This record gives sequence, C-alpha cells and structure tokens, in this order.
Amino acid sequence: MNDLHSALAQPIADFLHYKQALNKKYQTETLALRLFDSYLFGQGITGWQAVTSSVIDAFMASRSRHRPRSYNHLLGVLRRFFDWAVLQRWINQNPVVERSKRETGKRLPYLFDLTTARRILAVASGLPDTPKGPQRALVYETVFALLYGLGLRVGEVARLTVGDVDFTGNILCIRETKFSKHRWVPFGPNMANRLRRYCDQRYGETAATETPLFSFTQGRHIHPCTISQTFHKLLPQLELQLPPGVAPPRVHDLRHSFAVGTLLHWYREGVDPNRRLIHLATFLGHVDPNSTAVYLTITDELLREAAQRFHAFAQPGELQ
Repeated sequence: MNDLHSALAQPIADFLHYKQALNKKYQTETLALRLFDSYLFGQGITGWQAVTSSVIDAFMASRSRHRPRSYNHLLGVLRRFFDWAVLQRWINQNPVVERSKRETGKRLPYLFDLTTARRILAVASGLPDTPKGPQRALVYETVFALLYGLGLRVGEVARLTVGDVDFTGNILCIRETKFSKHRWVPFGPNMANRLRRYCDQRYGETAATETPLFSFTQGRHIHPCTISQTFHKLLPQLELQLPPGVAPPRVHDLRHSFAVGTLLHWYREGVDPNRRLIHLATFLGHVDPNSTAVYLTITDELLREAAQRFHAFAQPGELQ
C-alpha cells in the first residue's frame, strides 16, 4: 500500500491485507480507509494517541455523506478497523463513538413472482437487433432467465464463458465470485434446454471454451451495467403496479426474488427454513448465512405461510 502516508499507514495496510486474506475483495472499504489516511496525514496526526473521537467526528464531517446508508458505511469501516486495532492491543479502546444514522423511509425491494418473471423474459425476447448488438433478444432473454432462475449476481452472469457451462452434469462454474472463490451451481432440465438452445443458436459447435458466453464485441464480455440499463429500458412495458413502500425494481431484485421464492417453497413443502439456510447461502455464494438472511424479505405471502405452520403446530392441546 504505497499510497498510504499517515502515521497509521502500516496498521491500515495490515488490516486491509488481513481482510483480503479472508477472500474479501474489500474494495470500497479500501477506498474509505485511504480517505481516512489522507485526512490524518493532512491534519498532522502523529500516532494512535492523537486519534480521538473528536478527530473521527471531524473526519466524518469533512466527508459529504448525506444519505444515511453511505454515512453508516464509512463509519462502519472505521469502527471495524479500530476494533481490530484493539484486538491487536495497539490501543485500549475504540475512538469511534458516533452512532450510525437511522435509515428512515427505507423501502422494500420489488419481488418478481413467476408470472412477472416470465413477462420480463417475453419482453426481452422482442428486443430488435442493432448493428452492434446482434441477437439481442436471445442474449437478454437468457441472461434474465439465469438471474431469476438461479439467483446469480449480474457480474457473475456477465463473466460466464462457454466453457463454464457443463451440459454433462448440468452445472455452471461461477469463477472469481464476490469473495474471490469459484463455485458450482447446478441447474435443472428446463434451464439446460434453454442454455443448450442458446449456445447452438449463438455459437454452434465452433466456440472455444474461453469465449464469453454473453458478448456483443468479439472477445469481450457484456458489461453488467449494459445488462442493468437494458433491464430498466424494458420495465415500462411491464406496467407494474408497485405496492406501497416498495422500491422500483432493480435488476438485482431478480436474485432477491430467487432467494425469497426458495424460502416460500420450503414453507409450503413443510421444510424448516432454518435448517436449509446454509444450503441457500452456499448456492448463492455467500460466506456467511447471515448475508443470505438479508434477502429473505418478509412478505405477506411468507407471513401467511408461517402463520399457517404455527396454527397447525399450536392446535388446542398441542402445547399442554
């Protein structure tokens, strides 16, 4: 970390190396700590003892963070760094005493049910070709099917190659995920047929294994932002009615919908979701089931299923 210059440059570098050794990319956090290092250097801070809560507050005030989420992220990075410093016994207590801001008016994500998901695929299948975008309908219909049907991240779909699709075992190899790991995602016969049809129509039998699965420029993968932009351009055609308190749909909501739909399916099948959450976390590529729990938004449908299960469990005499 040659771009760190403050008195805490080495501890900050050690902390970032520690996090990255845990297979966390820690990119935005690295940028945040670089800002903090630059602030300490500019203020002439000479060591740990000079970093007081007042210095932390002044740094936070120097950064324009109007949204509570952005402010809380920056504060959280500092808090985790100094918690680590306490564990290393470099300092006795954490100087970050400021509380996180309350996120008011937070809206729920939009959840696509199967019918609405099919509609986005149908709309995508009507996309016209362009001089720089041949077979756009085929490409985007398949992309959105993977996002909704397998709960993949947009970046994961964008980075797929022809060789990542194993039709023998019906498995996708997802390389260099969010946590710098590979994982294998199985898919069913319907998705297998869709992917096989896509590969046949798009590439035939001539594509090399390293060929990008989704691409409009030879040798280059489609960009995740291009997928997101196309998704938003198609949304008006769906004429969706947003429930109160629900945010406008984002392409990431297709992944969210997969997770919530899986939980709902478990409820209806009589499966205990708590025992299966680790399986869903593995499938989604999370290192911690708590990260998966974020996707499990409480919906009216989920509440009804949970209430029915409790009602069946707590019949008169059952709890005596």
